[in-house]
Amino acid sequence: MSVDKGTVKHVAKLARLAVTDEEADKLTTELNGILAFVDELAEVDVTDVPPMTAVVATAMKMREDKVTDGERVEDVLSNAPDSEDGYYLVPKVVE
Repeated sequence: MSVDKGTVKHVAKLARLAVTDEEADKLTTELNGILAFVDELAEVDVTDVPPMTAVVATAMKMREDKVTDGERVEDVLSNAPDSEDGYYLVPKVVE
């Protein structure tokens, strides 16, 4: 796959970018280099390679999933305009 100068200028126009003829020539060369590299990557056989998110295997640091509100419900609810049974009361927004 490759792009020509006309395609570069068309994309630049769609992106509302001002591109001179010299810049279009340079961008055409650079984009064709990138596309050639992508074509090379597409030739690599990755059939037996499992998907991965990192090069090095790492484990996600996790903490214990427990409530840590400090047992201060009254202090927290003291800022609420209205509360009931330990919960904030809010105006009904859906009928």
